[in-house]
Amino acid sequence: MIKSGFSPIFQENTVLLRNFQDFDLEQTLDCGQAFRWEKQPDGSFFGIAGQRCCQIAQNGQDFQLIGVSRQDFEEFWRDYFDLDRDYGAIKQALSAHPVFAQATAFAPGIRLLRQDSWEALCSFIISQNNNIPRIKGIIQRLCALAGQPLGENLYGFPAPEDLAALEPEDLAPIRAGFRARYLVDAARKVSSEQVNLEALPFLPPEEARAMLEQIIGVGRKVADCTLLYGCGRLECFPVDVWIKRAMTNLIPEGLPVWAEEYAGIAQQYLFHYARTCENSFQ
Repeated sequence: MIKSGFSPIFQENTVLLRNFQDFDLEQTLDCGQAFRWEKQPDGSFFGIAGQRCCQIAQNGQDFQLIGVSRQDFEEFWRDYFDLDRDYGAIKQALSAHPVFAQATAFAPGIRLLRQDSWEALCSFIISQNNNIPRIKGIIQRLCALAGQPLGENLYGFPAPEDLAALEPEDLAPIRAGFRARYLVDAARKVSSEQVNLEALPFLPPEEARAMLEQIIGVGRKVADCTLLYGCGRLECFPVDVWIKRAMTNLIPEGLPVWAEEYAGIAQQYLFHYARTCENSFQ
């Protein structure tokens, strides 16, 4: 990994990042890779990942992680925000292709979040044939229904064992539709270790995909999203309708071989560019 090199400043329940490059909260937290972050009236973002809460604020290139201890930062949030990776170097490399040069210039502050593999799996099962506001609502209701309380109206993400004990009809209050059956099947196969999430970062890609695709409703796209966002498998390049359209119109020759090392990061820049830039296909 290309390392960025930075020195966080630790205060009581606050972590400061000074002059931290290549990071934008809105571009990173609202680009369709995670669904439990909400922008606050003061411009900061509050989110829950797994069983941990964090409020993060940005002022130019300075960041505050509020309510975060030094231990939580080192054990979780440092990796979650992928803070040790040098995105400037990656963007410079990707910019050798004109389309990626445009995509990285459009949203230069995107970073790839390293999420919990179980939460990523469930989130992208829910994302199928869905839009971001509705995905967020379903996940919020799922956590309120089966997650552990973390504070007033705050809930952690349900453990596989908690969902495995339920029937699909028990999930009716979250209004997930056909996806309720998929979530329960995922929980049962993960809790029984028929699907071994701990092994996914280390298996050959095709074996990892095949393991995930044992779950009802999980195909190539959801499997690749789980491997990319939940396991840090940067060689994975999830293809949805936006990426398919972008590849057809902008990169018909396919992803350059030299970009495959950071395929997942390239995909995130391209996805956000295709979905939000009005002139991306002109």
